[in-house]
Amino acid sequence: MSPWYNRLTSTSLIGLLFLCLAWELWLAPLRPGGSMLALKALPLLFPLLGILRGKRYTHQWTSMLALAYVAEGLVRSSSDQGPSQLLAMAETALAVLLFLGCLGYARASAPFRGVKAGD
Repeated sequence: MSPWYNRLTSTSLIGLLFLCLAWELWLAPLRPGGSMLALKALPLLFPLLGILRGKRYTHQWTSMLALAYVAEGLVRSSSDQGPSQLLAMAETALAVLLFLGCLGYARASAPFRGVKAGD
């Protein structure tokens, strides 16, 4: 099992969580004073404990969750202007790193399925 993938996943998940909150509350909210779009960070809290503990199953389903943030980042990076566009690009990068870290950890922690003598 590779702890490197788990560190990548943990770091990118925490970074994405803070980026989503900061983006929608302070850096470039849709409305002055923050917006309810900050709630998009809420789903990132569900896998946090499992990722930090190195649970394989959590890494597997979190990879699917990361794709939603990749999609949002790509859409907003092509449609938004100014600082919001840069934040969307950062969201895309962090979500891609999260996805790759999850896949890498799930693969590295998979049980060995070697060829049996009768095969």
